[in-house]
Amino acid sequence: MNAEIIKKASAVYFSLLKEKVIDETSEFFQDYFEPEVRQTVLLMADESGTYIIESPKRIHLVVQPTGSVFATNFTHMREKHKQVETKKHFHLISVVLMAFLASIDRNQAARVRTKREGISYYSLERQVNDLIMNWDSILKTNADFGVEERIDMKDVVTTWKYMEVDKDDFGVKKANKRTRIGLIASSIKLLENEGLVVVLDPDDIPKVIPKQELFERIEYLYHDYDRYEFMKKLVKQKEDEHAEDTQD
Repeated sequence: MNAEIIKKASAVYFSLLKEKVIDETSEFFQDYFEPEVRQTVLLMADESGTYIIESPKRIHLVVQPTGSVFATNFTHMREKHKQVETKKHFHLISVVLMAFLASIDRNQAARVRTKREGISYYSLERQVNDLIMNWDSILKTNADFGVEERIDMKDVVTTWKYMEVDKDDFGVKKANKRTRIGLIASSIKLLENEGLVVVLDPDDIPKVIPKQELFERIEYLYHDYDRYEFMKKLVKQKEDEHAEDTQD
């Protein structure tokens, strides 16, 4: 293999490791699409347990769920993100993020509106509460709900139900992750740190604006995961029920 090709491919790959996403303004963007460079980068990604997402204007580097030298299990995630204290909080944060992703993964008109207006933390808290209260209702008649999908519904429901409901913006300003809004803030912070969202008015009424990079992750990555589609179906089911109740 040509030494110049290896040099270019390494520069592209390590830029992706550092930035996670490179766009068409990057000096490495055009280099990547040279056939031999692209093939080498893809090989490097595969060998290290990562893979590449290509969109028209951006290239993403994503860690594979298993078998990656960069994989972050719960312990590593807790070390990197200090707000994840326990597995209960880890599960709840996962639910919050899935609810957020499902809520923005709609038709094009809704996506444009979401990118323009965003979703407030308080609106997201209500969505998560509606979803979890619906799970609570289902568990009363089906104690095994979520077992097949490996979601500890009982633990998630119980933890959420007994979390403090914020009376003001204390949970945001004090980063109090033991309150519901504080948990929402901690969850969204993970996306913000990855450069996938922008948080506006963090000290007033915070709202989250998804970036195009996040929509590309959804389109080119998350839609391939059955677990994401299952969670999206659960959220959508609850929203449809709410719409029917409103019409009655």
